[in-house]
Amino acid sequence: MKQAKVVMMVAAVAALSAFGTAVHAAAPAERLQKAQVPSEALKGNLEGDPGERQVTVYLPPSYAKSPQRRYPVLYLLHGYTDSDDRWFGRMGKHFVDVPSAADKAFVAGSREMIIVMPNAYTRYQGSMYSNSATTGDWETFIAKELVAWTDAHYRTLAKRESRGLAGHSMGGYGTVRIGMKQPGVFQSLYAMSPCCMGAALQPNADAMAKAAAIKTDADLAKADFGTKAMLASAAAWSPNPAKPPFFFDLPMRDGQPDADVIARWAANAPLAMATQYIPTLKRYGGIVLDAGDRDVGIAQTVRQLDRILTDFGVPHQAEIYEGDHVSRIDERITSKLLPFFSAQLKDR
Repeated sequence: MKQAKVVMMVAAVAALSAFGTAVHAAAPAERLQKAQVPSEALKGNLEGDPGERQVTVYLPPSYAKSPQRRYPVLYLLHGYTDSDDRWFGRMGKHFVDVPSAADKAFVAGSREMIIVMPNAYTRYQGSMYSNSATTGDWETFIAKELVAWTDAHYRTLAKRESRGLAGHSMGGYGTVRIGMKQPGVFQSLYAMSPCCMGAALQPNADAMAKAAAIKTDADLAKADFGTKAMLASAAAWSPNPAKPPFFFDLPMRDGQPDADVIARWAANAPLAMATQYIPTLKRYGGIVLDAGDRDVGIAQTVRQLDRILTDFGVPHQAEIYEGDHVSRIDERITSKLLPFFSAQLKDR
């Protein structure tokens, strides 16, 4: 299957995820804090998104009772079309509820930590956690500004050895991408069902024609999910300040592939980037990749990255489990992801 189709399939599954089920947040309101975090890195982005972002912070059960204690921090990134509000139980039933999953993990024996999630829902419904004049510099926002803000406002252990980075779908992509480029910030990485890993060298002509037909915000509002996903990718990976109102280039022009834009998209594909960052990846204390076996396109790219890391001797774990793109994520945060960071991150 062509990579462009794979990206669209993955995104379409994520769009349906809001109809999943989960237990509502059990954590008291004072342990779920919402703030607006200012960002120089995001300010002035061409697509007109705010220069500050909503962030949700989960405080572990002992936080208020132990005023002298400092905690490791997990930075958690949500997927395309999603938001921190959905992941933290503020918008009804969802396929994941972070507070409930975390509380269960800590009761089961995982060491407590703070969990921080920024809202990456943008004009095109997702930032791709990339560095773009159109969307803003999300790499710097996550790895530098958000980390500094969290350390300044909460009792964190403000050191690399006590920070982890994880994400699902688009957030899994962001985890791998930012992890490659910011090895001095995080100690461990966990990419859940990471999307958008491969280079789309043969763009789908029909999909690109639909994306090219979007000329106004009204057109954008009526576009189907796959078309919006293509626009989000273009905004992140092929920005163009000379092309209002959307400020990006698509990988096809007048029905023909645009080799320059295709190359720019490929340069943002972790499978194409990985061999450049092998020394960086070897610096991590732990790396985990996973995907459901019915999440076919993503499972394929997880296997590919697994092979690359294995061939180059990068210590890591990779798992293909029974499930689709959004099944069992809640359970796996409790039983897999948080125990992993509990073992990896220093808590003193």
